[in-house]
Amino acid sequence: MIVIATPHRRYDVLQDALARQNIHFLVARSPDEMKEERLASLDPRYIFFPHWSWKIPPEIHEKYECVIFHMTDVPFGRGGSPLQNLIVRGFLETRLSALRCTAEMDAGPVYLKETLSLDGSAEDILRRAAQLMASMMLTIIKTEPAPVAQQGQPTIFKRRTPKDGDLRPLADTKAAYDYIRMLDADGYPPAFLDTDELRFEFSQASLDDDAVYARVKISKKPV
Repeated sequence: MIVIATPHRRYDVLQDALARQNIHFLVARSPDEMKEERLASLDPRYIFFPHWSWKIPPEIHEKYECVIFHMTDVPFGRGGSPLQNLIVRGFLETRLSALRCTAEMDAGPVYLKETLSLDGSAEDILRRAAQLMASMMLTIIKTEPAPVAQQGQPTIFKRRTPKDGDLRPLADTKAAYDYIRMLDADGYPPAFLDTDELRFEFSQASLDDDAVYARVKISKKPV
């Protein structure tokens, strides 16, 4: 039995991958579906967390083999908002790490890593990552590798907040393009500019020479 824990439909490709291999699985969409007593009745071999916004309690990650995916070459880039923190630092690609969940955030031993392009919008990148996760998940299930402890000095990313999408501090069009695309995904607060009364929110950006073209939503500025 395999459990996939994610509320996001973009990761349904993991279900499809398991179904094609005739692997028995269950999907949990919320913490209410991840109660320890329910998991005990399922006795899963692995629980995969492709994108989970809630803390995984010790009674789960200490009892079951919980595999999380992190979009950096850990121990570099542990912490929040890895996609955005990589793009603002100028990275063009990264390593998608599959690691075992432990009490310390993103510090668990690593099963495997695969290269991931950071080209395109955040939604493009997340969907590309989902396809890669499906392949990595099947490799883990089939080969049952022993995860290896991370080596090196950790670098910690700070979680970005909606106010960090403000375009006003930026000085060039490439930076503006990167800000717009790195926040352009379902569930993410978009890049924005405010006037005294209005908010301009940007999506679907493209970069052409020294100009950025994007779709703009104009609404009343939040109070």
